[in-house]
Amino acid sequence: MEIEGCVALVTGANRGLAGPIAKPCSRPVRPRFMPGARDPSAITDPRLVPVRLDVTSPAEIAAATERCDDLTVLINNAGAMLLSPMLAEGSEAALRRELEVNVFGVLGMIRAFAPILGRNGGGAIANVLSVVSWFTAPFNATYCASKHAALAVTDGARIQLREQGIQVLGIYAGFIDTDMAASVAETKTSPRQVADRTLDGIRRRLDHVRTDDSAEAIWQALKTDPAQFEAELQAQWHRGSPWQAA
Repeated sequence: MEIEGCVALVTGANRGLAGPIAKPCSRPVRPRFMPGARDPSAITDPRLVPVRLDVTSPAEIAAATERCDDLTVLINNAGAMLLSPMLAEGSEAALRRELEVNVFGVLGMIRAFAPILGRNGGGAIANVLSVVSWFTAPFNATYCASKHAALAVTDGARIQLREQGIQVLGIYAGFIDTDMAASVAETKTSPRQVADRTLDGIRRRLDHVRTDDSAEAIWQALKTDPAQFEAELQAQWHRGSPWQAA
């Protein structure tokens, strides 16, 4: 698929990947890049056409479909991560919030925009997932649960939408250097790298895009020795959280 002539919408555009994704989408003859943001007034780049969008609001999703009726690329980037162990105090509230954004928000966007992409000849939907779609990090377990579910949504949508010519990609990274992971003291991947590899995956019509070394290493470890990987997670739990406020 040609990115250079795309009409693209990316959710969660008040932070994260929106800026890096916008740059290559802004060069062609008829570009339109639409960052979906809860606060569109914060989007000041004159190349961009901001859209008010809270992915947990059916009304705002419906309004966005009216504005974006020529869409060819949807990037579901909006996310919530609350760093809660599964049985911690408040974990149920954390999980509900993460599911609302990371799962039901993604599903709502796909259901709303797939008919538009189909009418426009196909296109692509890229869901920004995470390496924790594949395993459960003990100190971030509720978020992991939401990303497991988001992976299932992604795979299910791919199967249903392929006949309409709509490509559905899962995008996998370790921690990305954005506001969401600001409190995590771990190695982080630049948003520019994740954006570049996401757009390359759309061009190449890939189903799954591993965007950094962390994703590649974890993918291989899980394939090679899943029992050892599980043992390492158990050891991490006994050592205590490796994350601290930045």
